Amino acid sequence: MIKQRKIELLAPAKNLECGIEAINHGADAVYIGAPKFGARAAAVNSLEDIAALVVHAHLYNARIYVTVNTILKEEELEETERMIWELYRIGVDALIVQDMGITRLNLPPIPLHGSTQMDNRTPEKVRFLADAGFRQVVLARELSLQEIRRIHDACPEVPLEVFVHGALCVSYSGQCYVSQACFGRSANRGECAQFCRLPFNLVDADGKTLMRNKYLLSLKDLNQSEVLENLLDAGASSLKIEGRLKDVTYVKNVTAAYRRRLDAVFARRKEYVRASSGSCRFDFSPQLDKSFSRGFTHYFLQGRERGIASFDTPKSLGEEMGTMKEQRGNYLIVAGVKPFHNGDGVCYLDEQGRLQGFRINRVDGNKLYPAGEIPRIRPRTRLYRNFDQEFERILTRKSSERKIGIVWELWDTSFGFALSATDEDDNRVVLSFPYPREMARTPQEENLCTQLSRLGNTPFEVSDSLAGKASGVIIRFSGNWFLPASVIADWRRQVIDKLVVARRVTYRRELAVWKPTGHAFPATALTYLGNVMNDAARSFYLEHGLSSVAPAYEKQAVPDAVLMFCKHCLRYSMGWCPTHQKGHSLYREPYYLVGTDGKRFRLSFDCKNCQMKVYGDEGAFFNEELRMKNEE
Repeated sequence: MIKQRKIELLAPAKNLECGIEAINHGADAVYIGAPKFGARAAAVNSLEDIAALVVHAHLYNARIYVTVNTILKEEELEETERMIWELYRIGVDALIVQDMGITRLNLPPIPLHGSTQMDNRTPEKVRFLADAGFRQVVLARELSLQEIRRIHDACPEVPLEVFVHGALCVSYSGQCYVSQACFGRSANRGECAQFCRLPFNLVDADGKTLMRNKYLLSLKDLNQSEVLENLLDAGASSLKIEGRLKDVTYVKNVTAAYRRRLDAVFARRKEYVRASSGSCRFDFSPQLDKSFSRGFTHYFLQGRERGIASFDTPKSLGEEMGTMKEQRGNYLIVAGVKPFHNGDGVCYLDEQGRLQGFRINRVDGNKLYPAGEIPRIRPRTRLYRNFDQEFERILTRKSSERKIGIVWELWDTSFGFALSATDEDDNRVVLSFPYPREMARTPQEENLCTQLSRLGNTPFEVSDSLAGKASGVIIRFSGNWFLPASVIADWRRQVIDKLVVARRVTYRRELAVWKPTGHAFPATALTYLGNVMNDAARSFYLEHGLSSVAPAYEKQAVPDAVLMFCKHCLRYSMGWCPTHQKGHSLYREPYYLVGTDGKRFRLSFDCKNCQMKVYGDEGAFFNEELRMKNEE
């Protein structure tokens, strides 16, 4: 017998609408921001909305995870504890956390997941978190398949959550301090200022400009849709889509695309099964490049490779459509195989490498009539569609149905009739109905099957193949009894209402009681990189064998601190990597990133650990007033 492993497709939700549509489009779990203390300060949600999402998700045996993954000030711990109890009471399945101070609170029996903000990239770190009581661990985005496999082999019982799609942070998560340093906005407190999406000049030690006005820290977006099977084989159990700030059409399209890909894998590989109930029918064809993207990359999943960055623009390029052929009067002639639509948004890179765009007023074959001023575009320039009017129109209405399979059985009894419904999770409801038995003049079975199959807006559908049944509607009558359609409709409604209740009652929510531990942390001391913001977190680490625990960067001035730790390397991007490319630069180091405001950031290259580090130029730019205000 094949040992099966449940695989979870985990989708983001900015709000209740996004969460419900993520479930409707195939998510097995949804992560959403708490009322406070989530790592996206702009994506918070009320308890009432989270409770409504929990009710909808649990009907499909899908789970709701709430992010409480910022580092916390001393005075915020008590409020956090109260909020966690409220989240537990409304049925939330788990919390995604970063601050170890949370483990010292009076917690309800709710599972904790280790956020990627904890910088989880080694077997030792994952083992430590699992032994401490964390039920799932979110891995760093930079890991390769081999690194994920090593972690899984060392911790086979730990569910590993891996990002598969969406925006990439250029620094290891939880190890980026440049937003705090420059703007007084801490990424570890959910207030990232998107420093990595800004333009810079690359300047050498002699002041020579090597690259001008390029987005040197801006990465393309992650897309692992073609290698999901490899990820599962490496040990991933939860496949995570990034996007808690994305709109509902993004959530619909991307979730549906990954649902289809995963279901195709499950059809071939019986050892992998989905982690929730129901199946989806989409009213559109999911296509990932129709949603926001800066171009796609596997990042470091298959090793280091060039082309992971988006130096020309941090904005969405979208779907490549073809090339500019020629311009005539008030229209453009394009060469391509994909049709444009009226209202589409088109973008392209001009001769200076700057992103430009226009809206289409009218399309006539391969002729585009732009709205407004006619752009001047060089022939053979690549054209992209970053807004598909027709596709967005489809996604703004109802675009998916998620249905749970059931089998009906109807039979006669001594007092009338009985009707049962059994769903795909073996929940069964039986109701008896006193009703006179009257012989029909014509055969009734086909009509009864038709009436019972009319499940309309309920979350159910008749399944002919469920549990090996030959038919999704089974009639067991001792005679050809007549039953009016109105009577069958009423019985059907009553049974379905009871089945919904039964599913909610039988939903199995994981409980986890946090127990104090004292096993050794895989280090002897923590610097500012430990992100220890409060005494409770400090106490946790001291009890796990650390000799010293420094305060978080947000609490102290750290001279010559590394502000970003990046696997992305500009030396490699330029072909100058001495390790992988045996290359050599003609320019003298150190290199600097120089912003449009004149601020300089020194680069250093740690080849032993295959990292690029970003420093502030002797801390001269550091705004002490903003830092102090942030601590108030």
